[in-house]
Amino acid sequence: MYNYLVFFDLDATLFDNNSEITPEIATAMDQIRTNGGLPIIASGRTLYEIPVTLQKTKIDTVIASNGDYGMYQNQTAFSRRINPDTIDKLAAFAAEFGNSVTVLDQRGKGSTAHDELLIKACKHVHAPLPKLVTTNYWHQRPIDMMFVTNTNLDQAYQEAFGAVLSFYRNSPFSIDVVDHGASKATGIEQLIRTEQLTGIPTYAFGDGNNDIPMLDYVDHPVVMGNGLPNVKEHAEFITTANTNHGIVKGLQHFDLI
Repeated sequence: MYNYLVFFDLDATLFDNNSEITPEIATAMDQIRTNGGLPIIASGRTLYEIPVTLQKTKIDTVIASNGDYGMYQNQTAFSRRINPDTIDKLAAFAAEFGNSVTVLDQRGKGSTAHDELLIKACKHVHAPLPKLVTTNYWHQRPIDMMFVTNTNLDQAYQEAFGAVLSFYRNSPFSIDVVDHGASKATGIEQLIRTEQLTGIPTYAFGDGNNDIPMLDYVDHPVVMGNGLPNVKEHAEFITTANTNHGIVKGLQHFDLI
């Protein structure tokens, strides 16, 4: 059994500012395993988006899609699918504002339009522009994560779809969208229960709004020095920035490496 579990957000946390894994981070993941810990990715990204990350870190356990999908030791542990009829309604609603909806599963992604905000959102996280898709795409695939482009319509989307979807503002250009009630915390809880990992101390590193449920759930929450001010309020320990050895310093603070 493991001595501890450590959950890592990716963007602006485990990643550097180019959305890449540095040699320092790869070494830290090895040190965690040497010390009997289990490093786990907990991200809004899908497996489709992070194959190089998994290879460089040798991580085999992931909470993806903001808690809608879980993988343990390279095997699916759980998954949730967003109702395709709900996606139909969201896409129509978004189109009224000139917004696009990008839909993702663990094998691919597509978008309803290539609007200016989508281009900026993809550039923000160093991701390629998704291919254009129509309603058949999400009716035929197990979509478990979406994001909708906009800069200030959070309340409008919440009022229209808050009963069936959950929203997390995760960039200036878009909002992450998952199945209602899903979060990194529910994903962690389900992984721990499904894989019989109860009773093991838990740690988490994050920086953004979608990390708050995870930070509130684990035993020891760590927020990056570059994290949002409101997110830092949820920290037991605030480490340095992701570009200033923040992961290593946070792990060392708790004697995990």
